[in-house]
Amino acid sequence: MESTSGQHAVSSVEAMATLSEYLELALNKGGHLVMVRSRSNGTSTLYVGDVTQSDENLPKCGVIQNDFADAILEATGSGFNELNINGEAYRFMRFFTEVDNQGAVVFAAV
Repeated sequence: MESTSGQHAVSSVEAMATLSEYLELALNKGGHLVMVRSRSNGTSTLYVGDVTQSDENLPKCGVIQNDFADAILEATGSGFNELNINGEAYRFMRFFTEVDNQGAVVFAAV
């Protein structure tokens, strides 16, 4: 799929598959999935860990393009979410925090 700018437009299906991959990782590690958008390079860094601990204790687990981050944010809402992604049910809270003095979105399993 191409956008009007000629760049690859991210589908909702691709974005949800990406979200499910990282939600599974967070579940397996018993932590929260945290997404921090870069202000300069068009990517969002993903972390898995406990957001109640210090920022230094959040291990990086991946980087996605902001197109994916935007599609994930459009498909989810602040507060409780219940989604069926690839036949799996995911229940999580989406809320906001700060990581290294930057706004971050947290996905926490419930």
